[in-house]
Amino acid sequence: MAEASSALDPNQFRCQICLDQLKDPVTIPCGHSYCMSCIKSCWDQEDCLAVYSCPHCRQTFIPRPVLYRNTILAEVVEKLKKTGLQAATPVDHYAGPGDVECDVCTGRKHKAVKSCLVCLASYCETHLQPHYESTAFKKHKLTDATGRLQDKVCSQHDKPLEVYCRTDQQCICYPCTMDEHRGHETVSAAAGWVERQKQIGETQKEFQQRIQTREKELQELRETVASFRGSAQSAVQDSERIFTEMIRSIERRRSEVTQLIRDQEKAEVSQAEGDMERLKQEIDELKRRHSELEQLSHTEDHIHFLQRCQGLPVVPEAGFGPRISVSPRCSFENVRKVVSELKDQLENGCEKKTAEIHHTG
Repeated sequence: MAEASSALDPNQFRCQICLDQLKDPVTIPCGHSYCMSCIKSCWDQEDCLAVYSCPHCRQTFIPRPVLYRNTILAEVVEKLKKTGLQAATPVDHYAGPGDVECDVCTGRKHKAVKSCLVCLASYCETHLQPHYESTAFKKHKLTDATGRLQDKVCSQHDKPLEVYCRTDQQCICYPCTMDEHRGHETVSAAAGWVERQKQIGETQKEFQQRIQTREKELQELRETVASFRGSAQSAVQDSERIFTEMIRSIERRRSEVTQLIRDQEKAEVSQAEGDMERLKQEIDELKRRHSELEQLSHTEDHIHFLQRCQGLPVVPEAGFGPRISVSPRCSFENVRKVVSELKDQLENGCEKKTAEIHHTG
């Protein structure tokens, strides 16, 4: 039995409704098997129509078939459980956070792959098969699995939104075209999609053109800024060089004026020192003669006194040079005046030229 069970596909013993291993398996007239509770629950929902169908092949039955437990199938499933052969479902087939769940699965939900706008339900790969295999679902409209199916259904008529109203620019159902949207310009949702796609395409082209224009302007502005910065840097370097040369020129002129003043000072001081030396010599000579006269005035020898007086000058100026002026012959007041005027002219010139720089900027 172990060899036989190992050759079996565990998926053959899986309920096509709950996708789990069969529990109390029953086989309906078309030959497909389900869990007793799963097929009962499914057919309970169809009681209002009094028409019952196979969830897999969609074959219909009237009246509702009586369900009997398939004992042979139940024994096979039970033995499969004992041998550990389970119908495993890949983990990634189960619905996780953010996934759309299959509306047919019971227990742990599988991930839906498609949604039906007619059934208003989402299906996993297994429960979607009847939509592909049965002609009863041929006209059903499938879309990518979505958890917002109600957004695709008219809230007033509970019908799929398959029409686009150009007048009100909204999606509507067919009954809406006969009610509040009567007389409006309408097209199919597919045609509306094509129109909107075209409009979006034109809008995208316009946006792309604007983007290209703005990017070109941005690039030109960047180049202008780079050129302006380069020009500013060059101007700063040139102005610093020129101001440095001006400062050096002023320093040279300052040194020249200082040297000129020192030269004049040296000449005047030298001449004054010469006059001072001569004056000291004259003073010494005058003191000597004064001393002689003082001694002579105390002589009582008349003959000696008269003989000595004949060799002496009558006035003190005799034998001495001209009078020396004690007032300075050279004044630096004019130098101060000229330098001050030069400073004022330089400041006025700098202020004027700086104002011109502001205006040109």
